[in-house]
Amino acid sequence: MLSDRRQKVLQALIEDYIVNAQPVGSRTLVDRYSLGVSSATVRNELSVLEDEGYLTSPHTSAGRIPTDAGYRAFVDDLLEREFGDETEGDAFDELRDAATKMDDLMDKTSAALTRLTDCLSIVLAPSLLATSVKQVSLVSFTPHRALMVVVTNDGQVLDRHIEFADEVTSDELAGVQNALNEVLSGKSMSEVRGIGAQEVCDALSSPLAHVVIDELMACVDVEESGRAHRLGISSLLSKPEFSNAAAALPVLQVLEDDTVLMHLFDDVASSGNPLEVRIGSENDASQLSGVSVVAAQYGPSDASGVVAVIGPTRMDYSKVIKAVRAARSALRDL
Repeated sequence: MLSDRRQKVLQALIEDYIVNAQPVGSRTLVDRYSLGVSSATVRNELSVLEDEGYLTSPHTSAGRIPTDAGYRAFVDDLLEREFGDETEGDAFDELRDAATKMDDLMDKTSAALTRLTDCLSIVLAPSLLATSVKQVSLVSFTPHRALMVVVTNDGQVLDRHIEFADEVTSDELAGVQNALNEVLSGKSMSEVRGIGAQEVCDALSSPLAHVVIDELMACVDVEESGRAHRLGISSLLSKPEFSNAAAALPVLQVLEDDTVLMHLFDDVASSGNPLEVRIGSENDASQLSGVSVVAAQYGPSDASGVVAVIGPTRMDYSKVIKAVRAARSALRDL
């Protein structure tokens, strides 16, 4: 537990480092911040903070920079001091009012997060596998082609064109539609995926039903693969920490791997915290040791999505946390 003075010195150093990306010395802190103590006292406090693992001294400079432990102490203090009751951001409320489709809102939210934080933003849509089927509609175009429209219980709409090898009449399609709604209505997408062939055969005499269910799950797979709405890679790469390709490449490779992202966000969802901040080495993937992740869940617990900002460990945590919380508020009713 840091003393108040030591916490104040650490806070000043981190705030200066966030802005300037340069190691910070005691004279800089005394000149720029009202710490109320002498330069000698600040030097002593910096030495203690370094010994305790909150700061480190680069070989090329007499100044110091924060370690992951230093950022963690800073963020924990920040969360306690600045963030109590939930507040909504007007900018995100405007986005919610303007957007007419879920994907549209997520794209606009991601763009707004990147603009506000100058970092990479990701909005992960709720998994369709947890949603339930409300209605299946089949619209015949030709004897060999139809449109399937699926509405979920949370208002999402999926559509997919289906091609038939054999001719299918409008009456046959209508019959399958009615039977499918009886069997699938109220079932989750994961239940539909695991539905037994015998159960379908018992309820539906036409093999056409199998074709439609296969197409429904193919549609879900496509939607699941596009759950992550991300924007701001160029903003992330513009930071001094990633000016070197050797530092940037591992981060890019991980962020382009949806499997790693899903694992990261699953951890966020399972943490039970309304907002999660992962700093550098706290991330499971070693390639992310140079970045911090600020993420929050939105939506109902059984079908939640995640909104996140990823930036260097030197990110402006106060600004990013406020932006992520405002975005969660804008997305909360989805």
